[in-house]
Amino acid sequence: MPLLARTVLTPLHIDVRRGAVADLATILVDGRISAGGDVAVVVGPGQGEQIAELIRPSLRTADVFTVAGGTLDAADDLGVKLRQRSYDAVVGIGGGRTIDVAKYAATRRGLPMVTVATALANDGIASPVASLLNEGVKGSYGVHIPIAVIVDLDFVESGPERHNRAGIGDVVSNISALADWELARQVRGEPVDGLAASLARMGAEAVLAHRGDMNDDAFVTVLAEALISSGLAMAVCGTSRPASGGCHEIMHAVDALFPGTASHGELAGLGALFCTFLRGDERRFAEISACLHRHGLPRLPGDVGLTDEQFVEAVQFAPATRPDRYTILEHLALSPTGTRERLADYAGAIRDQRG
Repeated sequence: MPLLARTVLTPLHIDVRRGAVADLATILVDGRISAGGDVAVVVGPGQGEQIAELIRPSLRTADVFTVAGGTLDAADDLGVKLRQRSYDAVVGIGGGRTIDVAKYAATRRGLPMVTVATALANDGIASPVASLLNEGVKGSYGVHIPIAVIVDLDFVESGPERHNRAGIGDVVSNISALADWELARQVRGEPVDGLAASLARMGAEAVLAHRGDMNDDAFVTVLAEALISSGLAMAVCGTSRPASGGCHEIMHAVDALFPGTASHGELAGLGALFCTFLRGDERRFAEISACLHRHGLPRLPGDVGLTDEQFVEAVQFAPATRPDRYTILEHLALSPTGTRERLADYAGAIRDQRG
């Protein structure tokens, strides 16, 4: 993945609460983002269109564009539309695919971006990364972080629960990613950005420790804030390192070899748990496993419809998805036979926990 634009700037506005969308029109014309509401509103099918209709009467000079698919072509097409007239900002409303398309197009056009998230599936809410499909293969593209992030819990609650729970897996995977970063420091002398690591760890620890669930506003708020912190951590250090290690290598490998298997966050959580087991960190393994189990997230390959052999194939392929990255997978360099043996031990450890 290309080096991201390094910045220590935080968004001008972060709002996570019920009813946050009600203030969106006011925020967009308060002078910090736009003086008169000359913004391009980008929505996907579903709740994004509903929110756009709510703010349309107050933003008569805004244009609304509908995108679908989360592809590089869709982002490029949106970029062409953004050149048709002058805009002060781009507002992406919806889930991760819509927001990533809007982030990419806004960055290429040199426009500030506002995120209005209707789902908590991953840390793309505020990250300097856009994940887009290009000829069937998902790639990661460096973009600018949003200048404002709004999460309305009313709209999050209305979305698919499984989609939102997936964000838990993405957040807790930071624990494994940070351990991989520290391993790279010890073995290869790779510098670790302390502020970025703290931001990524803070949110993950908060989600691990919280005993609420997706029906609890307090927990959902913590999850949303953790996803935002994870995005800011990447922006601070200029790479996805604080939130992406062997866990995401496995996730990208599964996406490449067995597309459509499961969501980003579900696979990141599963990958993080397996990597933590490989690392031999029994305390962290127990914590992450308990958290994933508590929230009904996958812990075994079979939970996402993969056979053990398919998972072994993905683990073997995983390092090739991020050739520049050093993680526990590169460190151990397990053979297929070794991976099968460790996977069997891993499954046994989870069965012991269940017992």
